[in-house]
Amino acid sequence: MYDKITNNGKIIGSSVGMSILFLLSIIIFRFWKTKQKRAIAVQTPIVDQVRSKDSLKDEVIVTRKSYISRESKTEDLELPLMEFEAVAIATNNFSDGNKLGKGGFGIVYKGMLPDGKEIAVKRLSKKSLQGTSEFKNEVRLIARLQHLNLVRLLRCCVDKGEKMLIYEYLENLSLDSHLFDKIRRSNLSWQKRFDIANGIARGLLYLHQDSRFRVIHRDLKASNVLLDKNMTPKISDFGMARIFGREETEANTRKVVGTYGYMSPEYAMDGIFSMKSDVFSFGVLLLEIISGKKNNGFYNSNRDLNLLGFVWRYWKEGKGIEIVDPIIIDDSSSALLRTHEILRCIQIGLLCVQERAEDRPVMSTVMVMLGSETTAIPQPKRPGFCVGRSLLETESSSSTQRGDELSVNQITLSVIDAR
Repeated sequence: MYDKITNNGKIIGSSVGMSILFLLSIIIFRFWKTKQKRAIAVQTPIVDQVRSKDSLKDEVIVTRKSYISRESKTEDLELPLMEFEAVAIATNNFSDGNKLGKGGFGIVYKGMLPDGKEIAVKRLSKKSLQGTSEFKNEVRLIARLQHLNLVRLLRCCVDKGEKMLIYEYLENLSLDSHLFDKIRRSNLSWQKRFDIANGIARGLLYLHQDSRFRVIHRDLKASNVLLDKNMTPKISDFGMARIFGREETEANTRKVVGTYGYMSPEYAMDGIFSMKSDVFSFGVLLLEIISGKKNNGFYNSNRDLNLLGFVWRYWKEGKGIEIVDPIIIDDSSSALLRTHEILRCIQIGLLCVQERAEDRPVMSTVMVMLGSETTAIPQPKRPGFCVGRSLLETESSSSTQRGDELSVNQITLSVIDAR
């Protein structure tokens, strides 16, 4: 009897021991699998969407491996994402009534988050020239750039084959919607225009000099400057931007991207871009702000010149004030009392659009000239692309002519191949 009890105890003990070993094996296996998955996630630069208990129903917080540039190491970037359904709800299913504007990249919609915060959603068109690389480039750059005069990226969406950027909503939309509109432009007094120009210059100076890494925007124009409720300008659209090392001065590309009318001669003709190519774009923008006229598509029946040539001719003839937007001139409370300041800004604009990149000032110098009425300003040389329309019409649409003092640019596409 005793032997039987002893044998039963041994069997029970063995069973318990085997069960414990089996449970330990399962626990160790699960621990090993979890650790392996984490190791794979760390090594793979993709977005891991992890649903948060405290987040909104359609919102996720992720940790993303992202590259600053091709040469740099990866680093963790905590980036808020939104699922497609959440963006659709916020924009009333991308309704026409929520459209804010349209560009080569796609459509921008106004939206509202569940907490009442207004947003602007940039929805990349599948037919857009701006592809996945440009989308990622904008996310990586703008998420790291913090400045009063740069637009803030709040979230992004990479879901159901869609690529969308969610920005802070800026009540006064883009600068071009005011500057080139017959009704809205009347609200742009000289003081407001001067403040907008200064804000753009500060944002560009930050990109070139004061941010953690030097950024060349490459597509600065009126439609890429947004205005908040106080008309504070914010530079947007960093899809074409490039990072420069602190020792780099210029770079070369075979794929020239940007907008005709704002591209510098050396960039449009030879694919060479630098801080000075952004300075050229700023000069064009400054002259547009002063004159209320577009450089791209400008037409003057007397001389058939583009805006740069038009301003240059009047400046050389000592009639610079005649290029100023008549709405400013009619506002005797501002412009007529600040003629000297306006003329200084015209001169600064012409310095920025000079033909040779080495003749143009850097943005720190531009800021000094804008902020001081006593700083001596050099006389500008002939601007780039200062040619008549009649001359352009005598050449084929794909040719490029170079002279000692002028360049003929006939690029009509926003993306071209440089020589």
